[in-house]
Amino acid sequence: MRILCLDKPAPDATLEKYHPHLAAEAFHAWSLFKSGALRDIYYRQDRPGVAIFLECDSVEQAQNLLADFPLAKSGLLSFDCIPLGAFTNWESLFAAEYKPQQEGATQ
Repeated sequence: MRILCLDKPAPDATLEKYHPHLAAEAFHAWSLFKSGALRDIYYRQDRPGVAIFLECDSVEQAQNLLADFPLAKSGLLSFDCIPLGAFTNWESLFAAEYKPQQEGATQ
């Protein structure tokens, strides 16, 4: 299952408080990437922070992996975990009411 994980900095979190943990934070992310659990990681563009895509069996498993990040262990951030599934609405394009339009477009 693909899980979107959005970081939530603690109210008192600062870059100064983050700094001692950043090398260990990167190492943990690299370990998750090598294991196949971490699929993608992005810097957020709306505010400082990250968006992480994990591949896990459950949200609980994702939360356990995220809890091992040094910044999470230190209480400086937590994560919202959003489970995602395949977008299956494509099938509506092939529904009966769309077939005449589709056939006319190919002629």
